[in-house]
Amino acid sequence: MAKRAMHCKRIVVKIGTSSLIHQNGKVNLQTIDRLAYALTALNNQGYELVLVTSGAIGVGMAKLGVSTRPAAIAHQQALAAIGQSELMTLYTQRFSDYGAKIGQLLLTHDVFDYPQTRQHVLDTIDALLAQQVIPIINENDSVAVDELDHRTTFGDNDQLSALVAKQIDADLLMVLSDIDGLYDRDPNQHPGAALIPEITHLSAKILAGAGGSSTRFGTGGMVTKLKAAQTMMRAGKQMVLASGRDPRIILRIVAGEPVGTWFGNVLEQVSSDNQASNS
Repeated sequence: MAKRAMHCKRIVVKIGTSSLIHQNGKVNLQTIDRLAYALTALNNQGYELVLVTSGAIGVGMAKLGVSTRPAAIAHQQALAAIGQSELMTLYTQRFSDYGAKIGQLLLTHDVFDYPQTRQHVLDTIDALLAQQVIPIINENDSVAVDELDHRTTFGDNDQLSALVAKQIDADLLMVLSDIDGLYDRDPNQHPGAALIPEITHLSAKILAGAGGSSTRFGTGGMVTKLKAAQTMMRAGKQMVLASGRDPRIILRIVAGEPVGTWFGNVLEQVSSDNQASNS
């Protein structure tokens, strides 16, 4: 397959809990290191990068040696508070190893619902990017809970990453997960399932065929990833869903290698190609 024309300057990368936590519940240090390396490499080339990370509760579970996610909301919030601190410590160490600067933002849906707070967040992100600082964003899991009457929770960071990407006018959203992309059938149940390299229209059939989360550590599933893709496509932007086993795949995606599943508008892609050939 030919290379994709990935014309992008501002990029949002979302990495899921399943990529950050081993099946045995331990933190995947190699993934964090490779993620820091890839993002720093692009940052050094002049790309504007935002990382949306999951993993606070998973890292908190690892820190305390807890193997089962507690049902009580307060206990989950406590794990998120412990895990978020530990997660940022790990990110700070790894990004510092490569000479990159990072900043943390913890968000709830309310931040985007209210114009004033939304603008404050967008201004902060712009100011960080202008100084070549990589913002690391997560949902504020110690605050956002489903029981509250007002809407505070994103439910998963797939939706958060798409919302952030749309609000900051990012050209590309990369969603790194525990799957290589979108398949025509569930690859866990059908060994012969085929990877779909490109999606230019999200039909009701495709949305209906998506399943739930496959790990005990995460909350997202294919449905939320397709909704994120839908958000990007409606905004005339692109999204790539790819495996997070080795985050260095980020460099391959930016280089246009046909990995994962690309979601986008063909007309937008053709327009970008024409602009590049005329410049």
